[in-house]
Amino acid sequence: MKILLWHMHGSWTHSFVQGGHEYLVPGPPHGIGLAGRPWDAREVDPSEVDADVAVVQRLEELSQVPSGIPVVYLEHNTPSRPAQEHPLAGWDGTLVHVTHFNDLMWDCGTTRTVVIEHGVVDPGPLYTGELPRAAAVINEPVRRGRIVGTDLLPRFDPVDVFGMGTEEIGGMGDHGLQALHRELARRRVYVHTPRWTSLGLSLLEAMHIGMPVVALASTEAIRAVPPEAGAISTNVDELVAATRELIADPVLAQEKGRRARETALARYGLDAFLRNWDATLKEVIG
Repeated sequence: MKILLWHMHGSWTHSFVQGGHEYLVPGPPHGIGLAGRPWDAREVDPSEVDADVAVVQRLEELSQVPSGIPVVYLEHNTPSRPAQEHPLAGWDGTLVHVTHFNDLMWDCGTTRTVVIEHGVVDPGPLYTGELPRAAAVINEPVRRGRIVGTDLLPRFDPVDVFGMGTEEIGGMGDHGLQALHRELARRRVYVHTPRWTSLGLSLLEAMHIGMPVVALASTEAIRAVPPEAGAISTNVDELVAATRELIADPVLAQEKGRRARETALARYGLDAFLRNWDATLKEVIG
C-alpha cells in the first residue's frame, strides 16, 4: 500500500512505518517531514500524492488529503472530560483509537470506531537496574502539571525525569530513542504518574526493556500494567512504598521487570499492531 501519513507522534510513527508499505510523509510547509528520523519513508507534497489511503491525525490534515483518497482518522488523545463529543462525531469514515479507555470516554456518535492498541519496536531486554533510582518520562512537565502528575514526582525521589522541557524541573532533558532506552535501563524502577492521559508509549517501552513499573491506576494503565510487573494503585503512598522496596531489592526488581517484559511482548508487540492496522486499512480501501 501507498500510505499518506503526517509525522505527528514520533514514537507511534516509528512503529507504524515498520509495516513494509510505502510511506509518504508531507514535508514543509505541509508538515515536518521525517525530521531526521531514519525511517524507510519519503517526504512529499500532499497535493501531488497518489496514495491508496491516508492516515490523518489532526483535523487540519483532512483538507490536505487529495480528493478520492480514502481516509482513516487516528485519535491519540483522551478527551478533556468523560463523554466529550469528538469533533468527528457523526462522520461517515473510520476513527481509530489507540486505547479502549479513549474509545470508552469519547462520544463519537454514529462514527465507526476501531481500537488498535499500541505496538512497540522491541528495544530488547536492556535492563540492568544498576542505579538505585527511579525514572520517569514526561514531556513538558511544567505546562502539563497535575495532568501528568508533575506534582507527585518529588515523592518518588530519587527520580530522574526525562523528556522535553524537563530541565525546568531539574530533569535530564530530551534524548533520542536509543539513548533514552539505555538511560532508562540503568535505573531500577520506572514510575508512571499521569492522572489523565492516553497510554504513554514510554511506559510500554520501559516494560519492553524489562523495568519494573510503578503506576497510577488511571486511564489505560490499569489494563497495561499487571500487579506482578511492579505496583499499580490510586494510593500514592502505596506506590511510593513499592518504589522504595524495589530500589532497595534489586533481585525483586529484576523479577518484576521480567514479568513486565513478558506482558509487554504479549500485549503490545509489533506484529499484532501491524496486522491490525493492515486489516483496517484494507477494509477502508475496500
